[in-house]
Amino acid sequence: MTIKDNSEQWRTTASETPWRGAKTSVRSEKVVMPDGEVATRDYQVHPGSVVILALDEERRVVVVNQYRHPVRERLWELPAGLLDVPGENPLHAAERELFEEAHLEAAEWHVLVDHYSSPGGSDEAVRVFLATGLRDAGQERYTPDGEEADMRTARVPYQDLVRGCLGGELHNSSLVIGALALGALLDGSEDTEAALSGLRPADAPWPARPF
Repeated sequence: MTIKDNSEQWRTTASETPWRGAKTSVRSEKVVMPDGEVATRDYQVHPGSVVILALDEERRVVVVNQYRHPVRERLWELPAGLLDVPGENPLHAAERELFEEAHLEAAEWHVLVDHYSSPGGSDEAVRVFLATGLRDAGQERYTPDGEEADMRTARVPYQDLVRGCLGGELHNSSLVIGALALGALLDGSEDTEAALSGLRPADAPWPARPF
């Protein structure tokens, strides 16, 4: 059986923004339920994010490690960043983040998966790119700050990432989603290029964040 998410919009009778931050805000809306009842729904308004699963020729994945204050943990993640430049092509944002966080460039780009990070409480849409043909960036290194100032990087065999996700040792949602998606593609195939040939192109439409 084939299933697919579909666009749908229930009627709202009121909408306000009680809080605005530097990058995100909170929206509170009165939403009419199917039985006619009206319920309040509060959610984060988010510009969206791009994530990069960078895969090298040895089938290792580039990961970064940084402190995440809301959960009080240092997490292993994929390079990622916000879509905070209005109208920017998501691929361009992904290229920038791969350079800034890993000082890498990639020859080939595809869309691995699209997902919503927490659709019950946020409208954040996330596009996970797969980047291959990696090479060191030739420019001067980006100087990070904040939590990224002591960010560490590593290259981990994709099978180890899958095991870490399934074993409850890795918790970043995009890392889990990306690693499991990659595992589904590569397991049982020795030809990486052939295994990835069915992926969408890097400029594939993204209805959640049109560009």
